[in-house]
Amino acid sequence: MTPTGLLAISFPDLDPVAFSIGPVAVKWYGLAYMAGLLLGWLYIRNLLTTARIWPAGEPPLAAARLDDLLLYVTLGVIVGGRLGFVLFWEPAHYLAHPLDIPKVWKGGMAFHGALLGCGVAAWLFARQNRVALLPVMDLAAAAVPIGLFFGRIANFINGELWGRVTAAPWGMVFPEAKLYFPGSEPQPRHPSQLYEAALEGLALFLILRWLTHRAGALERPGLVTGAFLAGYGLFRAVVEIFWRQPPMLHPLTHGWLTPGAAYSLPMILGGLWLAARARRTAAVA
Repeated sequence: MTPTGLLAISFPDLDPVAFSIGPVAVKWYGLAYMAGLLLGWLYIRNLLTTARIWPAGEPPLAAARLDDLLLYVTLGVIVGGRLGFVLFWEPAHYLAHPLDIPKVWKGGMAFHGALLGCGVAAWLFARQNRVALLPVMDLAAAAVPIGLFFGRIANFINGELWGRVTAAPWGMVFPEAKLYFPGSEPQPRHPSQLYEAALEGLALFLILRWLTHRAGALERPGLVTGAFLAGYGLFRAVVEIFWRQPPMLHPLTHGWLTPGAAYSLPMILGGLWLAARARRTAAVA
């Protein structure tokens, strides 16, 4: 029997547009970015004002500088995420249509590009404000899963980035899949966006929360960043390899390998190296 059983769950009729004000449509995806940035800002403020988690009770920067950090990170996310999508996912299209590159309202953002953009933003912020880079990166890394959670929920609402065909009872029929596989759809597929929300968002946040508030990780600069990189890379690779539908025409789609998994492998290795380096470093006095 094919996976198109009677128990397949139909994708709910969700409108990607949250609300409209005249001709302006506000989409859930944009709100997800806004929620991730603002809640991340509030969470970092909470970290900075929790003296017991910092060496000698001294956070690496004053809370008054946090507004500037939010601006730097926001620009890093938008510019890096867009350029990452252009370079990592559809370079041929944008090489042929370069005027489409700034059209972010048409969609197309990549997490790995946003990550690189945030790294550059953190470096610029640290240099401009004469503060140590690794503690700034640790602060940002601790908050990133919040944005990842909302971003993956928005992917689900949009009915995009769905998973592989499955016979699992929670398999869901995504209407967009018929555009890519007209000869075989409808078929139930893994709601991989929800898997990623649970792993990259909720689970990773709880792991980093334990590190910052129970394991004294902020006393060793770079440890939280390393744990985030390795944790995200591992969770993303697992979902990509086992559950998420890969883009069939991408040059990095080959056998078990997918583009998302390939881009995550350097994160795992770099994160493990950074965490090991931080653990070998004496705790800051």
